[in-house]
Amino acid sequence: MSNSLRPKTLGQLKAAGYVSRGVKEEIRGNLVRRLRAGEELFPGIVGYEDTVIPQLVNAILARHDFILLGLRGQAKTRILRALVDFLDEEIPVIPGNPINDDPLHPISAEGRRRVFEEGDDLVVEWLPRESRYQEKLATPDVTIADLIGDIDPIKAAALRLPYSDERVIHYGIIPRTNRGIFAINELPDLQPRIQVGLLNILEERDFQIRGFPVRIPLDVQMVFSANPEDYTNRGNIITPLRDRIQSQILTHYPRSVEEGMRITAQEAWLERGDRHVDLPRFLREVIEEVAIQARESEYVDQNSGVSARMTIALAETVVSNAERRAIRLGVAHTTARVCDLAAAVSAVSGKVELVLEGEQEGPLNVARHLIGRGLKSYFARNFPSAFPKKRRGQPTEEGLANSEYKEILEWFAAGHTAEVADDSGDAEFLEALDQVRGLRRVASRHLKPANDAELAVAMELVLEGLHQHSILTRDRVDGRAVAYRDMFKSMFSSLGGGDEA
Repeated sequence: MSNSLRPKTLGQLKAAGYVSRGVKEEIRGNLVRRLRAGEELFPGIVGYEDTVIPQLVNAILARHDFILLGLRGQAKTRILRALVDFLDEEIPVIPGNPINDDPLHPISAEGRRRVFEEGDDLVVEWLPRESRYQEKLATPDVTIADLIGDIDPIKAAALRLPYSDERVIHYGIIPRTNRGIFAINELPDLQPRIQVGLLNILEERDFQIRGFPVRIPLDVQMVFSANPEDYTNRGNIITPLRDRIQSQILTHYPRSVEEGMRITAQEAWLERGDRHVDLPRFLREVIEEVAIQARESEYVDQNSGVSARMTIALAETVVSNAERRAIRLGVAHTTARVCDLAAAVSAVSGKVELVLEGEQEGPLNVARHLIGRGLKSYFARNFPSAFPKKRRGQPTEEGLANSEYKEILEWFAAGHTAEVADDSGDAEFLEALDQVRGLRRVASRHLKPANDAELAVAMELVLEGLHQHSILTRDRVDGRAVAYRDMFKSMFSSLGGGDEA
C-alpha cells in the first residue's frame, strides 16, 4: 500500500476495513499464500529443501514456537532472520507506544487511554516488517531486565504511581517486539534463572517484574537456536522451557560436495573487479573436500563442528593469493592453482577448534594436514589408483610400472625434477609442468580442463595427488617454488646412497 493510500487515523483504518491478526496467524497466512503460488520460501538456503525446510513449514503452519538445533555455520541465524519475509509489509501501530500497540486492539494501559481519549482522530503509524524482528545472543550477563523489563523508580516517583502499575515499567526487548518475531541465539548459554522468566511468555503470554504480576497478553513469535551438544548433554536448558518449545528442528552440514560448492559460490567474494581470477571446478571441489576431511578429522573437535564459513574463507583466500600473483605480474586475468590452496592455510587454521592431539600438532600443521587430506581424497575419487596391483596389501614395482602413471613415474625415476613457482606466469607455469612426460595426457583425460591455464593446474593437481599418496616427494626450493621428485630416489639420497643405491 502506497503512503498516500494508507489510513492515517484510527477512523480511516476502521473505514478501510482493516482486520488485525496475531503474528503467528499472519506468518502462517503469508506462508500459505507463497506455497500456493509456488514461490521459493527461503531464498539462499541451500541443501535444506528436503530436510529442514519441510519441518520449518510444518512448525509455522502449526503456529509453533520452535528451536533450530545445529552446529555452527549451519545457517541457523540466516533462517531465523528470513522469517521476516513472512510478515506483512507494514502494520498499523499507535505512535510513541513502546510495545507496538494495535490501534484496534490495544493491550497496554497507555494505548487504551489514548484510544479512549482521542477516538477516531488517533494518529496511526505504519511499522515496516524489518522493525518487527529482534534477536538477542544469549550470554551469561543477560538479565531479566534486558529481556522482559524492570520497574523505573524515577518514573514511579514522577507520576506518583505504585510499583504495581504497568505505567512505571521500562520494557525489555521482548515486550518491545510485541506483534513481531523475537529470536534468542545459543539459548543454552542463558542462565537458568533467566530462562525461568521466559516460561510465562511462551505459555500464558504474560510476565512478572519484581514480583508484581503484569497481565499484558503479548503477541510474539518466539524462535531459538542452539548447539545440539549444549542442548542435550550439558542440561543447560531447563526442562519446563524445553517442554514449552513446541517444535525442535535439526539442521545439518551440506550432504554432498555439490551442495557445498553451491553455498561457497553463493557466499564467497570471488569477483575482484578489474582482475579476473578463474577458480576451476576441480579446485572448487578440492576446497569442499577440505571441509569434509575436517569434519572427520581426529584433530578437530567434532562437537564444535566445522562451519561452512571455512570453505568460504578458503575459496576467498585462494583467489586472493592468485590475485596477488596477477598484480605482481601486471596481468588482468589468471587462474588459481594448487599452490594457492597450499598458501591459504590461514583460512583453515582459525576456523577449526582443535582437540588435545590437534593442539599438540599446532594449528598450522593441522591446517596443512587437512588441505593435504582434501587433495588426497579428491585425487582418489577422480583418478585411478596408482597401485592397481598389490601383494598382501602392499604396492609392488610391477603394479607401479603397469599403472596409468607409468610414463610420469619413469620420467621421475630417471632423475628428473619438476619445479614450479608460485609467482610464475601462466605460460611459464604450463611449460614447467609440460616437461613431465605423460602428465598432460593423464590430467586431460580425468579433469577435462577448459583451457591451457586450467590444464596447467590439472597437471599440478596430478603431481600433488601422487605426492599425497607417497609416490612423489615434494620439497620447498625457496620461498615461492616447490620441486617434485621420485620418492625412492629422494629416500636413497637422504641415506647417502646416491644413484648407485
